[in-house]
Amino acid sequence: MPRSARRLSGGLINHVLNRGNGKQEVFHKGQDFYVFVRTMKEAKKRYAVNVYAYCLMPNHFHIVLMSDKADHLSKWMQWIMTSHVRRYHQHYQTSGHVWQGRYKNFIIQKDEHLLTVLRYVEANPVRAGLVSSARDWPWSSHNVRIHDAIDGIVDILPMELPSDWAEYVDEPLRKKEIERLNQSVNRQSPYGKSE
Repeated sequence: MPRSARRLSGGLINHVLNRGNGKQEVFHKGQDFYVFVRTMKEAKKRYAVNVYAYCLMPNHFHIVLMSDKADHLSKWMQWIMTSHVRRYHQHYQTSGHVWQGRYKNFIIQKDEHLLTVLRYVEANPVRAGLVSSARDWPWSSHNVRIHDAIDGIVDILPMELPSDWAEYVDEPLRKKEIERLNQSVNRQSPYGKSE
């Protein structure tokens, strides 16, 4: 059965994610994370996307982004995923599937729903028990954001964050917020209010 076509539209914010095949680790050491970040940076030179948040975890990643042109999101992701898999196989002398399949992407409403997703993405290492504070995880946009640093990946957000963003991210999300986010992922539906 052929794959269903992606819904592509420019100017909308997307939450993009993918997981290692069989939930296996795809980032084994610091250099693996670093190369993926460098690949995202290189992809931004090729395709016009705004990246608002990202978090690389040992076996998956999350990216929040927007492209003005409908096809730039898929081209950007295809370039990143292809580059990463080639490097992975060459470096680890492997073959076969690295990722579980095509990346997933979900449209996010540009209001408090976007804040929730940004917080969810940047707090991922805390929820996973890898660090006690999001600022201790080097492979996400969180440190870039709280230190007003420039990394060549993170773009200016289309809305203002709470002034206590670092503390806010470390606070656990409410159960209802997690349920609604999971529902969006499981149903492959937009995250926001129904109009």
